[in-house]
Amino acid sequence: MILTRRTLFLAGMAAPALVRPARAQARWQMTTAFPDSNFHTRNNRLFIEEVQAATQGRVQIQLHPNGSLLPMPQIKRGVQQGQAQIGEILLSAYGNEDPFFEIDGIPQLAGTLAQGRRLNELSRPYIEARFQRQGLSLLHVVAWPNAGFFSNATIDTIEALRGTRFRTFSAMTNRFATLVGANPTLIQAAEVPQAFATGVVNAMVTSASTGVDSAAWDFTRVYTPVGFTRSRNAVFINRRALEALTPADQAVIRAAAATAETRGWQMAEDSIVANEATLAQRGMNVARPTPALLEGLERVSQELTREWITRAGEDGARVIAAYRG
Repeated sequence: MILTRRTLFLAGMAAPALVRPARAQARWQMTTAFPDSNFHTRNNRLFIEEVQAATQGRVQIQLHPNGSLLPMPQIKRGVQQGQAQIGEILLSAYGNEDPFFEIDGIPQLAGTLAQGRRLNELSRPYIEARFQRQGLSLLHVVAWPNAGFFSNATIDTIEALRGTRFRTFSAMTNRFATLVGANPTLIQAAEVPQAFATGVVNAMVTSASTGVDSAAWDFTRVYTPVGFTRSRNAVFINRRALEALTPADQAVIRAAAATAETRGWQMAEDSIVANEATLAQRGMNVARPTPALLEGLERVSQELTREWITRAGEDGARVIAAYRG
């Protein structure tokens, strides 16, 4: 076969078409356990919009909120196995897998925004390293607003929790309930209203944001914000899926994630006043914590911190020492 100039020209024109399938759009699934109304989910939708716009549609992400694709306990494994490419979890809910993930779930350890940021700064490298070893890449971490007790009776001392049927969402909250004499039951966020309606639980500790999401005024009368935790949600990606993109598109995702983290922490702070106001408008008593309650919580916090360091080992002791120092 004689290769004429025309043949070579046509072959050159066809070459881009031959490689085009390798540059096909990435169509990803993202799974989270939180509802559309939650500020974490709203933040993630903005993240998705920014990624899709900046990649000019080369990366498409479909978000599945409220545990509709995978429930919270299955999300991390689901992303590792490729059932979804991106996932969001409450880190402290994975304490049974690795005690280090519970650090921001220790009661009263980081109750303010400044304390939460400091704890995040110190502990994040350890979390990133753990995710990397499991084929995951951490994208962004966003704290929840400060948390408090939802109940029907006033909680003015730690002893008032004794005997309650207490909703828990992690190993740490389960241990807290046990220490104060409550009866713990693990309930996922999407199942909270039904659990209260059926009498499975009658008290819980969570943020005002989750209280609004679950319409807590339908089943409780009092909210007592105590700065219980600044627990964090982690958004992460299957590393193979990320590395299959061009370096430019990987950089886009990293940049959008950094923006989402900054925005998310501000959204968490902004939501405190708004959500507490919503609870009050719906007829709930937003009660300020008594000194006796805070003193009792501090005693329990000291015990839980000691227990956590024992489980988390050298990494845990190192972070707590730096945080307190």
